[in-house]
Amino acid sequence: MPSNDVRILAQAAVPTLAAGAIAAVVSGVVAGGKGAIGAVVATVVVTLFMGIGLYVLQRTAKTLPHLFQSMGLMLYAAQILLLFIFMAVFKNTTLFNPRAFAITLVVATLAWIAAQTRAHMKAKILYVEPEKSGHSS
Repeated sequence: MPSNDVRILAQAAVPTLAAGAIAAVVSGVVAGGKGAIGAVVATVVVTLFMGIGLYVLQRTAKTLPHLFQSMGLMLYAAQILLLFIFMAVFKNTTLFNPRAFAITLVVATLAWIAAQTRAHMKAKILYVEPEKSGHSS
């Protein structure tokens, strides 16, 4: 992964993990140990789903730039669908508090999207690769 991609990944992941940590503390206070576990699981799920999605999108941008926009839309739709499926599968679990899990899943997803948007807005990414000239000016 080029350094710019790693920077964007880190700038999206760190705020998401921070939001997840806060959610874990709040969930632990409100719902006990199972609430904290639910928040941690949700944070890990969001970070993995969104991180893998960002990686796939960056690879697509480099190898198939003409598919970048449609791939981005399809990828985000697939991620949201997978998160809903994940919530539905663990709706009645006793491993952790499902409410803390669901709330943290939404909060962490929104944190990731906001942080990734901010990282892209601040990044100085060239839209066109400059041509290399054989002589210097």
